[in-house]
Amino acid sequence: MKKIVWLVIALAIIAGGWWFAKGNRGGGKAGEVFYRRVKVAKGTITQEVSATGTVKPIKEVEVGAQVNGKIISLAVDYNSKVTQGQVVAQIDPATYEATYSAAKAQLSSANATLEKTKASLAHAEKELARLKTLVERKMVSDSEYDAQLSTRDQLLAEIKINQASIEQATANVKKAKTDFDYCTIVSPVTGVVLSRDVDEGQTVVSNMAASSLLKIATDLSMIQVEASVPEADVGLLEVGQVVHFTVDAYKESFLGKVKEIRLAATTASNVVTYPVIVEAENPGEKLFPGMTATISIVVSQAADVLTVSAAALRFVPEGMQVPPDAGQVLWVADDANHIHPVPIEVGISDGINVQVASEKEALEGREVATGVMTAEELKKSKEKQETNPFMMRPPGGGRRAPGGPGGGPGGPPPR
Repeated sequence: MKKIVWLVIALAIIAGGWWFAKGNRGGGKAGEVFYRRVKVAKGTITQEVSATGTVKPIKEVEVGAQVNGKIISLAVDYNSKVTQGQVVAQIDPATYEATYSAAKAQLSSANATLEKTKASLAHAEKELARLKTLVERKMVSDSEYDAQLSTRDQLLAEIKINQASIEQATANVKKAKTDFDYCTIVSPVTGVVLSRDVDEGQTVVSNMAASSLLKIATDLSMIQVEASVPEADVGLLEVGQVVHFTVDAYKESFLGKVKEIRLAATTASNVVTYPVIVEAENPGEKLFPGMTATISIVVSQAADVLTVSAAALRFVPEGMQVPPDAGQVLWVADDANHIHPVPIEVGISDGINVQVASEKEALEGREVATGVMTAEELKKSKEKQETNPFMMRPPGGGRRAPGGPGGGPGGPPPR
């Protein structure tokens, strides 16, 4: 019986020791602070300005009707390819053809009237010459001569009136011909029809502005993206910078360049933005006008430079002094529990990592602190990793030798 009691006591002591060891396996006493760490390593950092925009044709032309009438034929539809000068629609020309014919007849009448007046003037000139001879011989009175002189002068004035009538009639013919020609609507550019606003048989009425019939985009092998960039970022942009952009329709990325930075600012909800035009090739005409594009403009890039997580620059350990006028500081880890500050100068950033432009001591490969955690948090983190079925484990059943990485005595805690 006593042997059983002693056996139970021994098992209890062993179990208690096991639980005690498990509880302290996290790497320190309760309340002891450990630092989360990352390495300073070489890499490439690309600083970009992101924005959204809309895919548009390089040039978009709205074709309208300049005269009123019924559409008697429509030669194109959506997505139709057209060439410059191609007939795309026809308005009923009957009324305008009649007006044109009447204007030409009026011009002919004005020309005939002028010829008649010229003939009368020639006769008046001859009669005036005879009367002048008779007046010199005292065979007619001066009043008869003056009357004939007045007739001649009236005919000269009438010729000027006839010439003005001809000019007016010529203008009427030109206008009537123009209106008649407007009945045949042609494409002003070579491109593709984006939209059609009328159907055959529909009557269009042109008042102060031309009625829209079609929208035609020029060659879609080249497109442009019109994006809105906030004023905080527009100062970083320059014409010619490389742009990467994507659209929801495709998984691939497209390449373009900044073509124009417009000064026409827009303010919405107290946010000022500027239009930035990006020009890009459209292989296979895959990009359609109206697509929403997410663009990334490459502002600067640094290759094979020291980089560190931006979180390391935001970390300030509680109760520790920073050297005066140190500027940006990284807290370099000496071991799991001890760190010291190193002033640095930073370069460009991609929002996740920051370039270390210069440092007071060599940092490549060193670990820097990004935060703190207690022994309890370390223990929970280790337990979570041990129970994670998706975590890759080292050979040998996942056990690590004491002193190795993973939080054992003498080794750093997991990051």
